[in-house]
Amino acid sequence: MANLLGRRAERVAVEHLLAQAHAGRSGAFVVRGEAGIGKTAILEHARDTAAPMGFRVEQSVGAESETQFAFAGLHQLCAPLLDHADALPEPQQAALGVALGLRAGAAPERFLIGLATLNLLAEIAEEQPLLCLVDDAQWLDEASMQVLAFVARRVAADRIALVFALRDASASEGHPLSGLPELRLDGLGDSDAEALLAAAVRTPLDDEVRDRIVAEARGNPLALLELPRSTRPNQLAGGFELPDTLSVPSRVEDEFRHRSGSLPPDTRLLLLAAAAEPTGDVALLWRATAQLGIAREAVEAAEAAGLLAIDTRVRFCHPLARSAVYRAATPPDHRRAHGALAAATDPQTDPDRRAWHRAQAVLGTDEEAAAELERSADRARARGGLAAAAAFLQRAATLTPDPATRARRMLEAARAKHEAGASESALELLTAAPLGPLDPLQRAHLDLLRAQIAFHLTRGTEVPGMLMDAAKALAPLDAALSRETYLHALDAAIINGAGDAVPIAEAALAAPAPGAPTRPVDLLLDGLATTLTRGYAAGAPRLRLALEAFRVGSQAEPVRSSQSDRWLWLASRNAVAVLDDELLYALASRNVQLAREAGALATLPAALNFLSITSVLMGDLVYADELATEATVITQATGGVPLHHAHVILYAWRGDRAETTALNAIIDQEDIYPAGGTDVALAQYAMAVLHNGSGNYSVAQEAAMRACRSDEQSISSAGLPELIEASVRAGEPERAALALEQFTSLADACGTSWALGLAARSRALTSTGPDAEEHYREAIERLGKSRMASDAARAQLVYGEWLRREGRRQDARKRLRTAHQLLSDMGIDAFAGRAARELRATGEHPRKRSTQPAHALTTHELHIARLVATGATSREIAAQLFLSPRTIEAHLRSIFRKLGITSRRQLKDLPLP
Repeated sequence: MANLLGRRAERVAVEHLLAQAHAGRSGAFVVRGEAGIGKTAILEHARDTAAPMGFRVEQSVGAESETQFAFAGLHQLCAPLLDHADALPEPQQAALGVALGLRAGAAPERFLIGLATLNLLAEIAEEQPLLCLVDDAQWLDEASMQVLAFVARRVAADRIALVFALRDASASEGHPLSGLPELRLDGLGDSDAEALLAAAVRTPLDDEVRDRIVAEARGNPLALLELPRSTRPNQLAGGFELPDTLSVPSRVEDEFRHRSGSLPPDTRLLLLAAAAEPTGDVALLWRATAQLGIAREAVEAAEAAGLLAIDTRVRFCHPLARSAVYRAATPPDHRRAHGALAAATDPQTDPDRRAWHRAQAVLGTDEEAAAELERSADRARARGGLAAAAAFLQRAATLTPDPATRARRMLEAARAKHEAGASESALELLTAAPLGPLDPLQRAHLDLLRAQIAFHLTRGTEVPGMLMDAAKALAPLDAALSRETYLHALDAAIINGAGDAVPIAEAALAAPAPGAPTRPVDLLLDGLATTLTRGYAAGAPRLRLALEAFRVGSQAEPVRSSQSDRWLWLASRNAVAVLDDELLYALASRNVQLAREAGALATLPAALNFLSITSVLMGDLVYADELATEATVITQATGGVPLHHAHVILYAWRGDRAETTALNAIIDQEDIYPAGGTDVALAQYAMAVLHNGSGNYSVAQEAAMRACRSDEQSISSAGLPELIEASVRAGEPERAALALEQFTSLADACGTSWALGLAARSRALTSTGPDAEEHYREAIERLGKSRMASDAARAQLVYGEWLRREGRRQDARKRLRTAHQLLSDMGIDAFAGRAARELRATGEHPRKRSTQPAHALTTHELHIARLVATGATSREIAAQLFLSPRTIEAHLRSIFRKLGITSRRQLKDLPLP
């Protein structure tokens, strides 16, 4: 532990983390710094401190050559814990078992594996506190890194501590661990460096020599310990050359390379085999050395040089020593070592590792080795290891002798990289794919993948056209995929707001008809394209037919159709376009349910956000807040891009000007949100609601006009009533009349209570006398039959306002009193404020909103309380919210304390918002 010298603050931080975890307040942090700076020593200090405290300690160590093996790092950590896996719910057991290669099954969603891992660790922590150490995290395989980063962000009330060691060069903003608390290690001060050097070098040093060594090491403990070991005594006495061009880690690696290079040839080859196989399996190493014809005694020289130690595992003195040995070897020696390891690896128990070693032993091309790698890629994909599948396929392509097969494998590797999130790397591979002969279908798939990557990376204005071209090329080759590509192109055009939606819709309608049976996605494409080209009167019935097919299909299929599920979110959005509140609620709820069941945390936040917006329109702003908050928490845990649209709409309906304006500014200024795109249009719709609520009608009118310019049909459907009200109040009846004509056509085509109720309310605002009253009453009746309580309450408000201006104060009071109570209870405060001002104008003082004990709960606590009130267990709630049961119990204790109760039964009896 010599290189912990001077690390008092770091030791205290570790000890504090362990004390917190021991007390049931889990935590995680990242130890960050350059190679050799002492990260491993901090982890060792954590281990040494934890043992006397009763912690169970488990460790995973990343290895550069292991990065292509999906979940290899997770397997290291979890394998000793799997005797507790029976305690997990079956879906989590299955996900973890498939990921670790212990059982067959469909590829699990990455974050369901994360939830399984979280709960497995929590089960262990119920028996004794658990410390998880992850060294060289920069070399963990991507799948393991994402899962462990998710776990680190979700531990809360369990007796778990996680410590990651990560090199500086890997600690970029986009790294899965970015955002976690950090312990940054810098170089030792001169006095500590001199003390460490004195402990490492027994030979007396001249002051000048000592100062030069300290200066050269720049406070790096490993450099201070290792540099003198490769220096002859006469050099220590006479001087030490100071390199100016190499960094400390590179210089230290050079020292390891120099030390290994002086060993006998057989020892060097044995070291190379050990470096190429980082699992540390001693038996495997001895089998490989036997294949190489090397006696076991050859290891003695490596041990004497302090490079390697063999006990229950094969261990290098430092990861830099491993990399130095591997990089110093010649290509022929690389092939010999990997060939021996392939021969020594059991093809039944570890076929993928054998395939990988065999591939590294090939000089030139080898179809048999390439085919074996392709089979490994299939197995990796089945476990959810897309990054591993891409690595296998890329290597398989380089080994493939046949140009057509090589091009196919390179294209598949690029697709796997894109699906794994490495889209820029996928683009690099695609530059190589066209070099081989591609058949027309492969060429179309290549064009489609280029367009999908471009949409993911840039959302550029050229992307919808790229997708449309790919759809046209696919039409005679794969009609089903062609139609889905047209739908993707339409969606991209709408999101970008670049004006391409109508030409793409026309091309989609001219494309070959779908095969039988007609899929929901085909109906959705036809409905959306017809609406964009021929208007709502022609398109709305087709859209409703498509949405009904999605709803019926979701309910009728015992085994979910992944094709239908993939487009369920777009179907939900178009339920707003046709103003069908029943379909909207059914599809939005189903979308969340499916994402939860699959553990699809990559898509769940978007589903939660949309259901949150739906809940706002239904008048349940408390539930909407819970959903939006849950989406934000999950996005933070998974490292996803923040989604703002649910919160901006929620804040607008609440009348929170500061928060709405701030989020609108973020959306308006960020380059990732195109000026005419959906995100900006949603934010402008929110601004229209905000200013209509507060009576700023000219500002509301401008915002509503901007929202309605979008190609996004759902925003126009929701935005036109806001534009009509704002224009009437701002004294621009002509503009209101034009918007009313457009909305009336839409509402008549939709024919729902929601649509016809909004149309009646809008007509009432533009009418006078008995006609106006008739329309107000119709609006209240129709909206009262819909799920949209927010709009129903606003209908009461505008009717009450009209009655007061007609001089009918008694009638006005009744309507305004109802509106004020409904809007206040929903938390729609700006519109409630409008109702209160109108009531005061009639001579009545509006009642104040009563404060309930539940108002003391946070949004997250209220969400948990409502779930408990339905009878859900802590384990069921934990699975839904991607937390551990112990964390749910901790939240419950806080909820009970705030509400002054002691049991779940009492919670069920309390009125919750």
